[in-house]
This record gives sequence, C-alpha cells and structure tokens, in this order.
Amino acid sequence: MCKRLLDKNAIVTGAARGMGFVIAQALYEEGARVAILDIDEKGVAEAAQQLDSKHHRVIGRRVDVTNKTEINDLVKEVKGFWESVDILVNNAGGALNTPYILEKIGEKDWNLVVDVNLKGTFLCCQAVIPEMVKQGSGVIVNISALAGHWRASLAGVQYTAAKAGVEGLTRQFAYDWGKHGIRVNAVAPTVTLTGERVQGLWEGKSEEEKRKVLSAIPLGRLGTPEEVASVVVFLASNESSYITGITIDVNGGRYLR
Repeated sequence: MCKRLLDKNAIVTGAARGMGFVIAQALYEEGARVAILDIDEKGVAEAAQQLDSKHHRVIGRRVDVTNKTEINDLVKEVKGFWESVDILVNNAGGALNTPYILEKIGEKDWNLVVDVNLKGTFLCCQAVIPEMVKQGSGVIVNISALAGHWRASLAGVQYTAAKAGVEGLTRQFAYDWGKHGIRVNAVAPTVTLTGERVQGLWEGKSEEEKRKVLSAIPLGRLGTPEEVASVVVFLASNESSYITGITIDVNGGRYLR
C-alpha cells in the first residue's frame, strides 16, 4: 500500500502522550518524518523512543509553544535535519486542569488556557509559514474542539473562547496564505477518551450521567484518538488537496441533537 505522507516532514505539538502521540504515530506510519514536541522533556524522549527507537525518522524535543524563541529554534533545527517543514499539527492545548465553574476560574487559569491553545497555535504557524512560502507548499492542521463553535462539556469558558480563536486563525491563515500553496484546516473532536484527565472525569461520572452524555451522541459512544488522527492524516495528505479553511467535526453527530 502506498504511504500517503512518504518523505514528508511533520511537526506535532503536545505529542508526548495522548491524542498528540497517536497523531504523531499515524503520520509516522504513513511515511512521514516526525518532530514530537511537548513541554514534558522526559515524555518526548520516551515518545520518540517508542515511535522510532533508531531515531532515523523521529526526534523528540522539549518545547514550550508559548515561547517564540523556542519555537523558532525548533523550526530551524528541523530544517537543518530534514530541509523542509511540510506539515504542522497544532495539538498542544486542552483545558489544562483548570476549573470549569465560572466563579472558580482565576485570571491565571484564563491566561494559561488561552496562551497554550491560541497563542501557541499562532506562534507555531508564524514560525512555519515563512518556510512553507519558500517551499511553495505546506499543510497546517489545528486541533480545535466542538467547544470552538458550540459549547464545552468538561471545560470552562476559557477553553471555549480559546478554541473559537483557533478556528478563527484557521480561516484567516487559509485565506491569507492559500495563494502560496499553503492549506490550513482544523479538526474538532468532542469528548475523546484520551489522557488521564478526560479518562478520570469520564470514569468519575455516574452511570446515569454517562448515559445522558451518550444519548446526545447519535452514534452512541465517545470517540477515540485514532479516529481523530485519521482525519488529521487525511487533511495532511494530497487526498484533501482542494480543502482549506474548514473545520471538520469528529463528534459522532453530537450537536445534531
């Protein structure tokens, strides 16, 4: 079977574990070389080792996506190793263990969630787009959420606002840079069973609460990281060569009800 991303070079943020790692793995399995980024230095080293023990096609780096200097240095490093940056997946983000009840959301909680989800996505795009312009091509996939254009279930307004911003960036970048051969899209999952926080929140719900959540999803179940990753691969590949500026929902039809 032909690999859809053979010899492409990808950067995936927030990829030490959970959905980010599954996305990195999916890109790798389709033939891409992958730079795994995360703020967890030990985690990225372990993830890189797990994905490619010989490190011929994977590097792991500790990078804070809210730090412009670190991002720019990483992009230069990837260019030095592999000569191009073909794919950027902005996955770093989430509710980051901040409160979801309005009265308990502090300014620091707002700043953390907006900085990592929205500012981090912007800074990473700002770093790679000039390189993609030089190449005349490139693909950016931003990980949003159903909350970005509907509402959140397990997170507060800071998360909803940040993801709405990510979708706004996606549309604007797609419009501004399409003439340079750069495609920019987003993927919006609903509650997906990935990561200790989401697993814990889900398992902590009563059976009645779980039934209520699942009854709002026409497909009757929660999604998996692999189902999200498959859409990311599609958007990163030539199969979506005429698609840009959109957000694809991966939510089992949840907000149809």
